[in-house]
Amino acid sequence: MTITTSADLARILKESKVVAVLGFHPDAMKPAHFVPEYLQRQGYTILPVNPSLTRRGETYFGHKAVATLSEIAVPVDVVEIFRRSDKVRGHLDDILGMQPLPKVVWMQLGIRDDDVARELTARGIEVVQNRCMLTDHRALM
Repeated sequence: MTITTSADLARILKESKVVAVLGFHPDAMKPAHFVPEYLQRQGYTILPVNPSLTRRGETYFGHKAVATLSEIAVPVDVVEIFRRSDKVRGHLDDILGMQPLPKVVWMQLGIRDDDVARELTARGIEVVQNRCMLTDHRALM
């Protein structure tokens, strides 16, 4: 199901504490860094996913960066996507290959792919599109 209501967004933010950040960025001035950093300060476990960071073995928020979602060895509640809309489809197989599947895929503000959202929801994954987790957390929690 595609999530749009405040009640459902609040439920996800309350119940989902392990977040894999696809497209995590090391620059603290970029949303792909400061949004996950904010969430980490709120008690979420942040798992950075960015292949360019794995060559250097970098660690953020206590977790080593991985190149793909399939490398994550713990159950993930939310895959938070910080990739352009035209790049989302390229991550679909990686998302669907996760064991277990994530409960939610959250596409950050400005990111939307309705076809991918339909495929994810058909597999029982809730989808949030074109919304900022930081903004929604501040507004709803």
